[in-house]
Amino acid sequence: MTAPELATTGPAVKGLAVKGLRRRPQLSEDVAAHIRSQIMSGVLRPGVFVRIDDAAAELGVSATPVREALVSLRGEGLVEQVPNRGYRVGELDRDDIEDIFWLQGAIASKLARRAARVITEAQIEELTGLNARLRDAVARANPDAVETGVFEFHRFVNRVAGGRKLAWFLYGAIRYTPTKLYSASESWGREAVAGHDALIDAFARGDVEAAGELMGRQFADGAEHLVAYRERMAPRS
Repeated sequence: MTAPELATTGPAVKGLAVKGLRRRPQLSEDVAAHIRSQIMSGVLRPGVFVRIDDAAAELGVSATPVREALVSLRGEGLVEQVPNRGYRVGELDRDDIEDIFWLQGAIASKLARRAARVITEAQIEELTGLNARLRDAVARANPDAVETGVFEFHRFVNRVAGGRKLAWFLYGAIRYTPTKLYSASESWGREAVAGHDALIDAFARGDVEAAGELMGRQFADGAEHLVAYRERMAPRS
């Protein structure tokens, strides 16, 4: 499948540079999420140093939460500390991205199969309504509403499945998805809506295997989109 164009300007890229994050105890987690998204999307390329003072000024925070965020990202293997120089973005290749999305897809597929076994007609109607709202958000080219719509759709499926521990692990893995990059792409949004329609149809038929396969395919496509985007954004030698 040929990956459609993801946005390279406008809301997607602007969304990766959020100003004035709210000050609260988990502020370092917000900063880590911002930097993680920049690394995954390729805004911060391997080998680039993340300057603490520059990042703090960009986000409107003090240096402390940025430093804490970088320590956390170091533990995830996304950055490495270079003595007397600071934190440098680590290597991230196609295999890494495919592995991350494979893990997401494997968990989400199992949850979708569970949901297909127990979902009710009323829940299918509610899921259809959620996808209708997502379709409207895509038509209005509203990235924030698209991002929220996709999240709400998948959260509903996970709640139907009832696998709270699996859903928790999935949430941890999804942190590595630069969601704003996807939500700003109209072509990706249309594909997401179509994929959800097919998934709802599988739920209505009680087709457990089809539900799992369709859910897994969404994450495989997500990896393909991201790899293609990073390749387009890579500096030319």
